[in-house]
Amino acid sequence: MTMPTRQLPMLCLLLWLLPGLAMAQTDTGPVHRDHIEVELIAATTSVQPGSTLHAGLRLLPDPGWHTYWKNPGDSGLPTRIHWTLPEGIQASGIDWPYPEAIPFAHLINYGYEGEHLLPVTLQIPDTLEAGDRVVLQAKAEWLVCEEICIPGDARLQLSLPVEMSPPARNEHTAPLFEWAEQRRPGPVDWPARFTTEGGRLNVLIGPDQFLPQEPRRWAVFVAEDNLVDHSRPADIHINNDQIRVTQPLSPFAAEVPDALRLVLVDIDNARAYALSAAGETFTTDANEAPHPLPDHQTGWLVALLLALVGGMLLNLMPCVFPVLSIKAMSLVAGTGHDQRLHGLAYTAGVVLSFAVLAALLLGLRASGEAIGWGFQLQSPLFVGVLVYLLFALGLSLSGVFDFGTRIMGLGQGLTRHSGLSGSFYTGILACVVASPCTAPFMGTALGVAVLMPWPMAMGIFLALGVGLALPMLALSFSPRLARAMPRPGPWMETFKQAMAFPLYLAVVWLLWVLARQTDANALAVILTGMVLLAFALWLVGRPAGGTGTRLLRHALVGLGLGLAAMALITVAQIEAEPRVQAEAHWEPWSADRLEALRADPQRAVLVNMTADWCVTCLVNERVALNTETVREALNTHQVSYLKGDWTRRDPAITAYLAEHGRNGVPLYVLYPREGGDPQLLPQVLTPALVVQALESL
Repeated sequence: MTMPTRQLPMLCLLLWLLPGLAMAQTDTGPVHRDHIEVELIAATTSVQPGSTLHAGLRLLPDPGWHTYWKNPGDSGLPTRIHWTLPEGIQASGIDWPYPEAIPFAHLINYGYEGEHLLPVTLQIPDTLEAGDRVVLQAKAEWLVCEEICIPGDARLQLSLPVEMSPPARNEHTAPLFEWAEQRRPGPVDWPARFTTEGGRLNVLIGPDQFLPQEPRRWAVFVAEDNLVDHSRPADIHINNDQIRVTQPLSPFAAEVPDALRLVLVDIDNARAYALSAAGETFTTDANEAPHPLPDHQTGWLVALLLALVGGMLLNLMPCVFPVLSIKAMSLVAGTGHDQRLHGLAYTAGVVLSFAVLAALLLGLRASGEAIGWGFQLQSPLFVGVLVYLLFALGLSLSGVFDFGTRIMGLGQGLTRHSGLSGSFYTGILACVVASPCTAPFMGTALGVAVLMPWPMAMGIFLALGVGLALPMLALSFSPRLARAMPRPGPWMETFKQAMAFPLYLAVVWLLWVLARQTDANALAVILTGMVLLAFALWLVGRPAGGTGTRLLRHALVGLGLGLAAMALITVAQIEAEPRVQAEAHWEPWSADRLEALRADPQRAVLVNMTADWCVTCLVNERVALNTETVREALNTHQVSYLKGDWTRRDPAITAYLAEHGRNGVPLYVLYPREGGDPQLLPQVLTPALVVQALESL
């Protein structure tokens, strides 16, 4: 059904307001989210003016799931509470109960399993009167994990009456507050010192007469992030009236605090002590044998190699070809000259872009967003910007206007700088158009990256960028390869114009992606914007006239670019209509549907996670998954085919990708009959490969 154009502004306003209205909803009582129940509770049934109120956030993860301590360990995020309180009431920070060490593969995380409470103390002013009600509101944010992690949030509310008499104990919530009190680290002033010499954290506590004398089993939790190697347990030794703690430092410990906060837990007696150690040099047990490379460092080096190889293979992906054609043309133009600076500039553009993209992705992940590789092409606005950019580059190559001088405004005196800038910006564009693709080896590297500390993850993304830039860098530094390039001549102008057509084809592909993300109205709007953009750029390429002519041209150029920008903004507000399933041999993926199919012991399942902006995905479907050979094999071997569409953001699919160690599409998972372990298929498919996998079930 087509919506009248006059209704679009009102629809856009409504769509803009709906998320805010949803976020403004405040829930009273238990709130259920994915794999967890949360609630705001109090230790008493009322509040008394001039007293304190013990309240807290109750969390109940599903069996096998957990949340995180204030230092989550090797991965994860701590739970946060943002209060909205009546005037005069003040809330303390979370009084964290000591956590449990939760292993996951080679990682160690700190958190809580089962029902638990994060307590907070609130100061109640003496200005309240009997008969009033105190309404406490808070926004809770958490990360709940099993093999996959799901961020969540809720706006919670707790209402209590004001009474002048001492408040009565809430018998329903008392066990949780008792649990939290038992696990509350009691502050102690034991003398403590620490040093980080020799690549290890060494903490010396005591001597002090109040230290425990008898041997006990101890655990230690360091409150500072990214200081120690959590995967290597701390060594704790008690000698008379001293406790010595040693633990290897994290390879990415960037800053050592002036004071070290740590929690010592007496495991046998379920007691915990919170203390602070001052940085100070002291004698440690010297001549320790060097420790072997931790497993996660070995995994990081393997991931670096996979990212480097995957980045090189990105050069073969069809979505990168238009940009490579531009760079190839520039190298042809410079045959016989020193191209090393251009290669370095191109590499700098690629690597810097990957660093920015990785920082954005990791930052959004840290804030609780469920996103993955290629997330920016899930935005119609970004796709529209890329349409405009590639269309403008194609017009430049076709000779409509001069992209290098008139638009950039660099002038004739900066020709050399302009050339290096062009190489740099070509590198940026290569990163932008390569991001929808996931080359072989690259998916595993990216999946590992988001589970590692951010310095390790950033290293993997940078290795990916170096791999993408490496072929062009080698070409610019190798005279032998440069001599193999064709010699400059009149053919170059024809070659330049011919290279515009791959860009136009890329624009057609992006317009198709945009239409799939939105609807036909959006496609008409963006095409109108492209006409306005072409008109503005055509005016830019016209010869300069008198003052009046130049002013008129500038006004028309500004008007055309402004209207094109307005068209882009309008497109970003249009939602897609529900799709009609057109292919009978597959059905839409959902976690519930997958679980239902796997419950049938005679039924195998093939899951295809794809997106319209992923060219590799589309090629695999065209040449393999949608062929008659594969369709017959699916029917013959009783394999249900599920397809997950990640064209627009879908947290459920993001979580499924993370469950299989991936951060982007394509992902192909084959589930055998009778509940066997799933098998991951390669990222580049052929009919024979798929049929062979189906026959092996």
